[in-house]
Amino acid sequence: MLDSLRQPLETGTVDVARANAHVTFPARVQLVAAMNPCRCGYAGDPARNCNKYPRCIGDYQARLSGPLLDRIDLHVHVGAVSALDMTLPPPAEGSAEVARRVAAARARQTARGVRSNAELEGERLEQYATPDEAGRKLLLQAAEKLRLSARGYTRMLRVSRTIADLAGAETVGRVHIAEALSYRMMTS
Repeated sequence: MLDSLRQPLETGTVDVARANAHVTFPARVQLVAAMNPCRCGYAGDPARNCNKYPRCIGDYQARLSGPLLDRIDLHVHVGAVSALDMTLPPPAEGSAEVARRVAAARARQTARGVRSNAELEGERLEQYATPDEAGRKLLLQAAEKLRLSARGYTRMLRVSRTIADLAGAETVGRVHIAEALSYRMMTS
């Protein structure tokens, strides 16, 4: 069932084929998904132990195929929130400031003729998302070490371009590549 998401995530369409007809429907989506680190949910929890660690993690996370994970651009580990965390002061950058940065980034993307950088392909991807020399070296090293597929490589370029847009940068730099790569790595 999960692997049936691969086509819509990749192409933005869903094909339905029946005996007498073949129909393609638009399916441009933004997937937001969440999962526990393991079946019991306690792996990595300092207060409780996963009693089947590390096998529990491997078995549970193996339910997601490599090709499906390759189509998910951002993998963010969110640790458990404690009661003490709830008493911390709010972040330095508030929602209004973040909203302004996002609006400015979206305006840059619209000026490129796309709704989002996820739509950049071919020459336009090269034109707008090619990193500087230091960024290119880092991405090539990471591609080899992480064994990024061609799909994963281009997705890292798009994410890096978006990070640069959020920072107000004209070009994609090493720092943008590094941040994009930090979101690519799955952690247990």
